[in-house]
Order: sequence, then structure tokens, then C-alpha cells
Amino acid sequence: MRRARLMWEWVERYHQLCYWAPEAREAGAAAGLRGFWMNYFATRSAPLGPVPASVVESLFFYYAPARVRRAIPDAWTYSTPAQVLDARYEGMDAALRRELGEFIDSDSVRRSAETVRAVCEAADPVGRLLFAGWASLDWPEEPHLALWHGCTLLREYRSGCHLIALTAAGLDGCESVVSQVAVDEAPREWIQEEAGWTETEAADAYERLRSRGWVDADGQATAAGSAGRAEVEAMTDRLDDVHWAAIGDDAADALLADMAPINAGLPKDDQIDWRELYPANND
Repeated sequence: MRRARLMWEWVERYHQLCYWAPEAREAGAAAGLRGFWMNYFATRSAPLGPVPASVVESLFFYYAPARVRRAIPDAWTYSTPAQVLDARYEGMDAALRRELGEFIDSDSVRRSAETVRAVCEAADPVGRLLFAGWASLDWPEEPHLALWHGCTLLREYRSGCHLIALTAAGLDGCESVVSQVAVDEAPREWIQEEAGWTETEAADAYERLRSRGWVDADGQATAAGSAGRAEVEAMTDRLDDVHWAAIGDDAADALLADMAPINAGLPKDDQIDWRELYPANND
């Protein structure tokens, strides 16, 4: 399922600008959101309406509940989902116009937006709640924003597939993060700084994984742990490949070719490029 993973990397690079672009953050603040994490959780879940923290926790279980609860439901006392969504698209319009430069009106962006929309229309929303929420919104008319919207749908589709795979493997939220670190597929800093788990919560998760035979006494992945994480990724790819298969390899390859020069100028992604952005885990 190499195709699914490669396509995810391409759509993720275009989507992820919404987390780092100053225009997106400023638009969220102008809509009433306070701080990075409130902006993050509120904007990703906004298509679902003003849902309580328990719903957000279930969809974002990689993150510690305490981190979610500091943002949700307070976000909905400062703003509304409609205001948050309007701000997100306003901010992304400005950010993409700045980042894309000469590509903003290019045929590559237009073709990419059309292909991504076709992929989204071939995707089955069952079990992928965030994808279904974003898919319920109207598509922007401008190609550069339509492309971002479509990439966001596909990114959230894959996140739903990954959640299914993690829960099928019997991993809870903290175990999901620490097992990813144990196989050296994520930086150790993510456990606390990104995901918000405490030292005690992380230590307990490592102990549970050790009891399962997934990590050794030093917290390093065993053969069983590596195999378990490999199956999580393989299942994610299998679930995420169906709609890419629907458009075929030629259309997928054409999308890669069109998006290559577009993505080349965008900022590094902290998931895909984390080895360039964080210290090595063995430092």
C-alpha cells in the first residue's frame, strides 16, 4: 500500500500549513480563540458543531484528555463553530496566497483541486467522523482553497483510519504515542510537549507495553512491538487506499507531479520531516 502512504504525505504537506501559518493563527484569535491548542482543537472539530470535550478526546485520543479539556468546551464560550470555520478559510486564503506566489493561479493547482475532489467523492465516510464533518461543508470556489479543503478531508480520513488501526491493536492514547517513539517513528518530545501526557502517565503506558512484550526494560521496542506497530501502519494504509485505488495510478501519479513544485516551497511538516526538526531519540 505504498500508494496510500505516498499520497498521504503529499496531501499532508499542503494541509499542514494551517497549523503554522501566522495568518491562520491570527484569524483564529480574531474569532475569539485563545492560544495554540484551543485554536487547534476547535478548528479541527468545528464542522461537528460545539461538541463537548469527551467527543474531541475520542477523536483525538493521541492527546492527553487534560490537554483537550483546557481548550474544549471553553472554545465555544469565546466563539462559535461557524465563526471558527469562517476564520480558518479566511486565514488559509491569505496564507496560501503568500506561500504559493506564482502558483496561486496555475493549472497545477486547478488540476490538483479537481483530482483531490474526485478522490474525496470516492471515499466512504463510515467510521471517519472528522472526514464526514469536513465533507459536509461547501467546497470553496477558488482552486487553491478547494485544494486545501480537499487535502484536509483526506488528511482527516487517514486520521480516522489510523484511529481504527490503533484501537484494533488494543492501544490507548498514551500507548499509541510511546509505542511510536519506541520504534523510533516519532520524537520523544511528542509524548509530553506535543501530546501533553505527564511523566507518570507515560511511565505507566511503557509498563503496560512492557507487560505485553512490546517494549523492553529500557523502553525500546521488542520484535513483537515492532511487528505490532508495523501492522498498525499497514492496516492504516489498507483502509486509506480504497479511494486512491478508485482514481487509478495514472491520476494519482499526475497529482503527485502537479503538487511536487507546489509543496516544495511550503514549510517542513513536523510529522513527515520530524527527524530534521527534532533531536534524535538516542541523543
